Amino acid sequence: MSQSLARAMTLLGLLGDGPRSLDELASVLEVHKTTVLRLLRTMEADRFVQHDADHRYQLGSRLFELANHALEQRDVRSIARPHLAELNSITGQTVHLATYEAGVVIYIDKFDAQQSVRMYSRIGKPAPLHCTAVGKILISARPEAERAKIADGITYTPFTERTITTAEGYLRELELVLEQGFAEDREEHESFVNCIGCAVRNGTGDVVAAVSMSVPDMVLDHQQVLAALPDVQRAAAAISEGLGWRPSRERNETTENPSQTKGMQ
Repeated sequence: MSQSLARAMTLLGLLGDGPRSLDELASVLEVHKTTVLRLLRTMEADRFVQHDADHRYQLGSRLFELANHALEQRDVRSIARPHLAELNSITGQTVHLATYEAGVVIYIDKFDAQQSVRMYSRIGKPAPLHCTAVGKILISARPEAERAKIADGITYTPFTERTITTAEGYLRELELVLEQGFAEDREEHESFVNCIGCAVRNGTGDVVAAVSMSVPDMVLDHQQVLAALPDVQRAAAAISEGLGWRPSRERNETTENPSQTKGMQ
């Protein structure tokens, strides 16, 4: 690596911690200010850095564009797979990964339970929005006006006696999901099957997928399924981290804006 490139990368790392003056940057690099200024001007011409009226330098818009492109190129399924496998190994239960695409929640990966009982879901199959944990997670993450529009457009097929059958009931359920940070399907889609789900976020904090664990109640009852929630949360958090999400960002945003809805795990 050339010396100039190494210094430029060091400058970007320093500015990643916050704005710095020319003197501060030169002091850290232990070089003359003219050397640092020459590098900064080159980087500024390509929008990698910018400076304010007080001549303090900070990261520029070009760097954010590249970061967003890098995040978009990450494949959530490939990043999620080892964490789904681990969750499946730890719990022994059916594990799903789903995304929301063009108005439909789709299962994009699945690990079958280790016991003989199998869920009939399959990769590529749509998941009902109103009665699955992954559907509730992904729709609850949409803006409020969009949630209302989606709720009004759902055909509330009653799969079981517990299935939500009205838009009003569905919207209340989505509010509960936002409040508690996870979703449940208590025998709403399949009789005698309980499911819990958690959100997966990308580097900008958007919910891009949902992880769930489904269990027949002949294997685990509702309380036993809930006891496995920390395992599902850890899997979702690990996938989110792989996509560039850092939980501290969410905590800081919530602290700065108390009215913000509670973040999903």
